[in-house]
Amino acid sequence: MAYLLSYRHLEEMMAERGVDVDHSSVYRWVQKFTLQLEAAFRKGQKRPVSQNWRMDET
Repeated sequence: MAYLLSYRHLEEMMAERGVDVDHSSVYRWVQKFTLQLEAAFRKGQKRPVSQNWRMDET
């Protein structure tokens, strides 16, 4: 089953899994943790590969 990602839909999805949470709480979590999650994601990213390649003769 596909879900939409509004705060109210997330509230319903969590209720289906037995978690009682209000959509306004989900909103506050997003506001509080977005910067931390973004920083952790960027830290874990690999550096881009250079466009220059070097090859030895074989």
